[in-house]
Amino acid sequence: MKDSVDHILQQWSDARPDLDCSAMGIVGRLGRVSLLWQKQLEAVFEPLGLSRVEFDILATLRRGQVPLTPTELYQTVMLSSGAMSTRLEALVQRGLIERMASEEDRRSCKVALTAQGVVTVDAALEAHLANMDVMLNRLDGDEKAQLAGLMKKILLGNE
Repeated sequence: MKDSVDHILQQWSDARPDLDCSAMGIVGRLGRVSLLWQKQLEAVFEPLGLSRVEFDILATLRRGQVPLTPTELYQTVMLSSGAMSTRLEALVQRGLIERMASEEDRRSCKVALTAQGVVTVDAALEAHLANMDVMLNRLDGDEKAQLAGLMKKILLGNE
């Protein structure tokens, strides 16, 4: 069975038989899978009124279980401080998070989930986990573990 990347690899093999393009097959497939999965992930969050970034913010607060500063959040979620401020304000307006004055620094604040934020992120997390199970349903348990290990190895070598 051939996928869309096999066609590209065959074309390169015909055009440049002197080159080993096998890495292109791996990186190309990762890119294509990423694009497909982005759409599937967004489809889970959209009915809950969340973007993927907003889910990431709420999930970071939920799993950490302690209020965080906007700086801690944008470093974890990998947004600029300006983008984080905009996202946080939208989540405050929707009643999902609250800002609290910092006890250590009056110029700073901490961000925490509201009760509604916990309910929202928990519902999104459950839908997200079920969706990821569907996304990976072609792999058995051993294959999932092997893929996770290989991806970890790549990340450790590149982060």
